[in-house]
This record gives sequence, structure tokens and C-alpha cells, in this order.
Amino acid sequence: MNWEQLISQKRLGQELRHTERRDDRSEFKRDYDRLIFSAPFRRMQNKTQVFPLPGSVFVHNRLTHSLEVASVGMSLGNDINRGNSLGTIVATACLAHDMGNPPFGHSGEKAIQTFFTEGPGNILKDMISPEVWSDITHFEGNANAFRLLTHRFQGRREGGYAMTYTSLASIVKYPYPSTQATPEHPKFGYFSSEAATFNKICDELGMIGRHPLVYLVEAADDICYEIMDIEDAHKLKLLSDEETLSLLFAFFEEDVQQSIRERIKRENISDVNEQVVYLRASVIGKLENECVKAFLDNEEAIMNGTFTGSLIGHISPRQRDAYIRCTEVAFKRIYKSKSVLDIELGGYSIIETLMTKMVEAILHPDRYYSKQLLMRVSSQYEIGAPDLETRIMAVLDFISGMTDVFALDFYQKINGTSLPIV
Repeated sequence: MNWEQLISQKRLGQELRHTERRDDRSEFKRDYDRLIFSAPFRRMQNKTQVFPLPGSVFVHNRLTHSLEVASVGMSLGNDINRGNSLGTIVATACLAHDMGNPPFGHSGEKAIQTFFTEGPGNILKDMISPEVWSDITHFEGNANAFRLLTHRFQGRREGGYAMTYTSLASIVKYPYPSTQATPEHPKFGYFSSEAATFNKICDELGMIGRHPLVYLVEAADDICYEIMDIEDAHKLKLLSDEETLSLLFAFFEEDVQQSIRERIKRENISDVNEQVVYLRASVIGKLENECVKAFLDNEEAIMNGTFTGSLIGHISPRQRDAYIRCTEVAFKRIYKSKSVLDIELGGYSIIETLMTKMVEAILHPDRYYSKQLLMRVSSQYEIGAPDLETRIMAVLDFISGMTDVFALDFYQKINGTSLPIV
């Protein structure tokens, strides 16, 4: 692969107009602005990142997480210094990387998958193509983000959000369809309905596997979610002061640790929360530098498609070991904590119920209740399409686009536990 071909300002759906320019912004800055002002991006403020929303202690949601990832991604792209607005492209992809996630975090994904593999949706297996069955039984937020940005929903223009080829390619972390997913690697990059679009982008950019900028987007996400989850866990008192400070100090050599302690003392940062914030910022800065070095050291392999793993897996031993330790603590003390499990269990039940009701409605659209329920679906979704596969995808579009709050409210309404006050 070569940078000149990989960085293209051509827009999906507007290929014949890609040489036109309306203002002084670069085409990639236009992509960035387009996402910032989009409804799916705003909806992430009410989507769970890890901890339940809302709470008395402010923790991260999908929106704040994506903004922080974009900030780190901007730095990574700029520090790679290959010109052509790399920082803006990476930041744009970072804004979009979680836009396809359903409500209630990963439990929402799992609820959709198991509705088809273990629940009532299993009856659909012989009614649809093997490719679509594979898509829905492996339902994946990453693939859904690519669909969200490229699919021509009803009333939308050709190309969906009409993003540049390069920005779209930088979002696809897993450059293969669901039919190539395995139990060991269950994620995939695009649904069969968007396969032709992805292949067209690959051909235009001369891609071999992942676009190189995907590694920077992935690194920004890896840095932010792990380190910020540790900070959130400290705020929620899942981790003690001592545990949190120890985890963060471990990223630095002994002499640097001493220097940080002296600086904290010299600047009279006596509040432990502020000490954690200071250390968290230092750790993110260190990991950003390490990932830039890992990218540059492995650029040849990245460009010829032979690089394996992630950038975070190729950083210096001390930082890698400290990161792994944070991952282990997060799994045991955060992701398996009562508050997180409660939201996953509740969210799973809500999504399962919504899927059951909606799929039953599209299978029997002439029934009275079905007609009433389907009238609640936005006109942008092809819920009344003549073919079943399109209707199934419309259900997934509708439910995955919900916020946690909307999903809960809709669930209560269709179960008759929440009625409008007359």
C-alpha cells in the first residue's frame, strides 16, 4: 500500500463531484464536522459505555468516550506526520467507531445475537440467505457503524453520509464479512448488504487488509477505554486510592515516578482525585508516544499487510506489562462488578423483548398489533419492504439506533407498564 493512494478525498455516492470544493475546509475536516453535528453521534450521550447511566457520579458514556478517543487519535495521526490531514482523518474515524453500538453496551450486542441463535429468532434461519443469517447471528457494532454511515436509508441521499473513502476505510477494524468470523475471532467489519461498498473502497485505495490508519484508531480506543475505566472505577470507589495510583505509576520508570511524585508535592496537589487525574493524563501521553513509535517501527509491515496484532501489543515492555495489569484488574473488579452486571442483565432483557415484539410484527404485518407497533418505527427504516431480509435489517437499524433511555421507555410502553398521562 502507499500513502498517496490510501488518502483519497473521493466521497461515497458523490464520486463524480469529488474535485469540487465549497469552502476552505479540507474534505476530511468536512467529514469530522458532519459527524459532530449528526443525530447518531448526539445519541451516544445516552448510551452506556461501561457503568450505568445516569448516576450521581459522572462517568463516561459513549459520547464522552468517543470525544476523548478522537482527541488521542488526532495526536497519533499528527505525530505520524505523513501529511494529508492524517490527524483529522483518524479523529473522524474515532468519532464514528462506536456509533453503531446498540443500547446497553456489549450486552445489547449479545442480546441481538442470541435472539437469533438461542431465542425465537431461530425460526428465521431457513427463511433467509446464509450470508444474512451469519450477519445477524454475529451482529457487531463495528459492522453496524459502517452500515450507518454508508447505507442509503429511506429519504437519504446516495452514499448515506457521503463520507470520503479514506475516512470510511479508517473505521473498518475487521476488513472481512461475518462469514469469515470464528468463535475465537467473532467480530467482523461489514454486513453482506454493504460488502460491495467496502470492496469498492478497498479497490480505490489499494488496500491490503486493514487501512493503516485503523491501527491508530484502535490504539486511541485501547488507550482511552482502559485508562479511563480505571479512573471511573476510582470515582465509584470500586478501586481504592492506593490501588489506582499504583496501577498508574507502574507505567513509568522509577526515576520518572519519583519526578512525578516531586511535581505533585511541589504543586501542592493534595486531593487524591486530582492526583489520579494528573497521573491519568501522564499515562495517556506516554502510551500515545509509545504507539506512535510502534507504528513507525512497524510501518513497512503495516503497509505491506503483514503486521499482526495491535500497536498496544508492540509497545515497550514496562508500558505493555502495566497495560496488561490494568486490563486484568478491570476485568475482575470493574466489568464483573455488581453495577455493571445489573445494567447488562437489565439491558439484555429489554433488547430481547424488543427484538421478539418487532420480529413478530414484521413476520405478521397484517395483524392489528403489528400494524400499531410498526407505525412507531421511523420512516427512514424500510420496515415495510417486500422482502424479509430487508425488514429484518430495518428492525436491527431501529433497535440498535436507540439510546438506553429510549429503549427502556419503549420497552415499558409496549409492555403496558408505562402509559402517557392523559
